[in-house]
Amino acid sequence: MAKKGSSNGGFGKVVLGFLIGIVAVALGLFAYLKFGPLPVAVADAPLPFEKQIVKVPLNARIERESKTPPFGTSEDVFESGAHVYRTECASCHGTPGRDVPFAKSMFPSAPQLWKKHSNSEVVGVSDDEAGETYWKVANGIRLSGMPSYKHVLSDTQMWQVSLLLKNADKELPGPVTQILDAPAP
Repeated sequence: MAKKGSSNGGFGKVVLGFLIGIVAVALGLFAYLKFGPLPVAVADAPLPFEKQIVKVPLNARIERESKTPPFGTSEDVFESGAHVYRTECASCHGTPGRDVPFAKSMFPSAPQLWKKHSNSEVVGVSDDEAGETYWKVANGIRLSGMPSYKHVLSDTQMWQVSLLLKNADKELPGPVTQILDAPAP
């Protein structure tokens, strides 16, 4: 009978050890967050796999919630999109031929949406579907500096900008180029 009680005591010790381990890990994590050198400044190097940790759920959500444009492209759509872009987007994302210098100092840096990618002919987000760009404009992206515009712009305006950016790698009509080249408001 003595053996029976000792086996219960062994199970209790395992459970107690497990609980102590969980508490120790939680306290260690708290201490690291409170006193550790976490990369919180823009100039700090990112955590290992930080971009992947953020991109996987972001891309999955965009894929689930992406919509198709309710209208097609036209010069009027591009002109309206260019007006919205100049007012709301150009200060961080630049205009054709004019990058925003401080955008490199943001974390993550604000992409210059009229610039070719260094390793391809893709300009800005022209390789993304318009629905993906619309989702990012409407919802913003946490911890990136990209705000949500769904309470600032109308649905139509967000689609106009998204369709304009989808076509940033193509030659745009003269009036659209003039709007984008105009001095900042």
